[in-house]
Amino acid sequence: MTTHRVTILDGGMGRELERRGAPFKQPEWSALAMMEAPQIVTQVHKDFIAAGARVITTNSYALVPFHIREQRFRDDARELAEAAGRAARQAVGESRSDTRIAGCIPPLFGSYRADLYQPQRVDEIAVPLIKGLSPYVDIWLCETQSLIAEPVRVKDLLTELNQHNRPFWVSFTLEDAQPTDTPRLRSGETVVEAVAAMVALDVEAILFNCCQPEVISAAIQLTGNTLQKKNAEKIQIGAYANAFPPQPKDATANAGLDIVRADLTPEAYLDWARQWQREGATLIGGCCGIGPTHIALLAEKLPA
Repeated sequence: MTTHRVTILDGGMGRELERRGAPFKQPEWSALAMMEAPQIVTQVHKDFIAAGARVITTNSYALVPFHIREQRFRDDARELAEAAGRAARQAVGESRSDTRIAGCIPPLFGSYRADLYQPQRVDEIAVPLIKGLSPYVDIWLCETQSLIAEPVRVKDLLTELNQHNRPFWVSFTLEDAQPTDTPRLRSGETVVEAVAAMVALDVEAILFNCCQPEVISAAIQLTGNTLQKKNAEKIQIGAYANAFPPQPKDATANAGLDIVRADLTPEAYLDWARQWQREGATLIGGCCGIGPTHIALLAEKLPA
């Protein structure tokens, strides 16, 4: 296969914050650093930029009621999203970099749990995040999506809020706790179904994240084949795996600090990234447990 040039994304924020001694506990998770130590968030962004990331993602993943609880969300969500956007923009400015900022629109009802999706509450939760992030971001990234319906509604919402003038990327998390007959989202929907829905949305990129690297390759191949059949090859494909073992089907990501796999060294992760690149991925980074050292090796070894 052709070796595609790659845009390097950043790695996981939460474990970097914990490793550096930032305020970090449940239920707030990485949101706590946004509340109490935003300067550490900025430094993590800067370290990923120095490692070679050309897209960094705002630390807004945990700014949802699941993590900060309903009252705090109602009172502070927009302000915290603004702080997340400012921290990323400050990092880019201080790094004197042309790195772009992806505004993270997280899974709104808990990671991995398609069964918790509440369509009637999407606007209530997504709007403060979108409005807070909007002044600072270059890309909208709807990430760690377990089902098709949520990014479909978020895209419509961005249009309604006149925020559709920036690229819209969607990253799905894949079932990885048990074998499946074909690559599937954690909802059970197939990757082929998800890609077809994203083509209809006219997204700029389809990615896969927060799942084992072992399940991503088949999803990339299916995505490329589906895009080709639909004459939608302008849509980029991306991948950023996590570094912890498969989670039970009823688990919720970030319910605890999972042990990182010892075998996913920077060198081992580079091997996976090279495979994704050969299969058609042009956006590659890391999720939970993938740090600046991993990203630096990707930036060094993958053609930009």
